[in-house]
Amino acid sequence: MPDHLRIATVQFQHRAADADYNLSTITHFAHRARAEGAHIVAFPEMCVSGYWHIPKLADAEIGRLAEPVDGPSITHVAALSIELGLGIGVGWLEMGEDQRLYNAYRLCLPDGSGHTHRKLHAFEHRQIASGDNYTVFDTPWGVKVAILICWDNNLVENVRACALMGAELLLAPHQTGGTDSLSPYGMKPIPQVLWDRRHIDPGPLQRELAGPNGRGWLMRWLPARAHDNGMFIAFSNGIGADHGEIRTGNAMILDPYGRILAESAAPHDDMVAADLDLGLIATSSGRRWLRGRRPALYHALTESQGNEQSARMTRFGEA
Repeated sequence: MPDHLRIATVQFQHRAADADYNLSTITHFAHRARAEGAHIVAFPEMCVSGYWHIPKLADAEIGRLAEPVDGPSITHVAALSIELGLGIGVGWLEMGEDQRLYNAYRLCLPDGSGHTHRKLHAFEHRQIASGDNYTVFDTPWGVKVAILICWDNNLVENVRACALMGAELLLAPHQTGGTDSLSPYGMKPIPQVLWDRRHIDPGPLQRELAGPNGRGWLMRWLPARAHDNGMFIAFSNGIGADHGEIRTGNAMILDPYGRILAESAAPHDDMVAADLDLGLIATSSGRRWLRGRRPALYHALTESQGNEQSARMTRFGEA
């Protein structure tokens, strides 16, 4: 294993169903990441296709928005990865080879290969199916990477499973912040007017991005995922207005102790980068705890409680 790896993570405001614009933003930040010496750059969930307009689309409309992995958008990113010698992770609406739709994320690698993760807990549209597999793989840099999309990261079992499969770096693309949580202590909507007035009065918006509807919510759980599993995490996110919700950005990179190595507080498109000291993994608390596990005690983790709900039911009250 190498001693260090440099990664970058991006927050940006995509445009709904405007792949050309979104790919131009991805191209811009990919060049910037390479100029800053990054080996991998991570972009947000569904940043190619757009995100929160998806639930409002009719079945025929959503089908027209989807692309296969060898479609024009991912082909563009794959070529960019080869050109720059850079691992590039992007999210899009995939038309699978089984003709089902998936909220998918692909890390394109400089040798022309890549790995695709399908969101395990999809809820964005009744036509979007959930994936059934963890995505953990080796990379040309000697580091094993996992991908989990947004809600996948909220369930502790998913991150732990990736760690047990050897993941050392987790790419965690999101579209979150400012959502209308059912919990009285969860995230709440951020007023659109704060985003609209950000150029003339940025203070109120910046306080929201840093507060309980943004960064404050992340701090309740994201550092724990890194710390408890002894892995680095690259968190990427949207920023700004997204069809009735305000994404909060907060792009950040965390180490295996849950410490924040780099983060953005910017109320606009931004990128942060950090050098990962890979030697921290072996001696981290999370890795010691993994070795201290007693699997024979954990039958309850795989037994149905009889009250499980799909993410779609949890989010929208739909089957």
